[in-house]
Amino acid sequence: MIAKPDPAPVAKPAPVEEKKPTPPPAKEEEKPVPVEKPNFNLDNIQFEFNSAVLKTSSFSILDKAVAEMKKSPDTKFILNGHSSAEGTPEHNMSLSIDRANSVKSYLVNAGLNASNFKIVGHGEKEPVSSNDSEEGRMLNRRTEIKIDN
Repeated sequence: MIAKPDPAPVAKPAPVEEKKPTPPPAKEEEKPVPVEKPNFNLDNIQFEFNSAVLKTSSFSILDKAVAEMKKSPDTKFILNGHSSAEGTPEHNMSLSIDRANSVKSYLVNAGLNASNFKIVGHGEKEPVSSNDSEEGRMLNRRTEIKIDN
């Protein structure tokens, strides 16, 4: 008699687990995006000799000023014009006012409100550098932007 081989064991299919969709992670409370405070610490707005014409190197500084000022459209500013000590005090005072007005024109042309700016001329009275060298005089031909408190 020939023995028949045992039939191969039939494997029972493993029970199929139903995969439940994993719940989305609990949402964190949305935090308000921090409002970036404007940086109005702007300087180095300079001018050609005996002129209210802005140096081209000042344009990028003024563009940054525009971007910062647009973050705070209700803030008022003082544009302080300055000159070097060449020329008469009267001429330098007039020139410093013209320089501050040049900056104001640039800012207003960029879309800012003209009523947010006050012009103050200082002439040669507040140098930031010595007027004994051309380098110093160049630094003194400037307009500074300050917040009007």
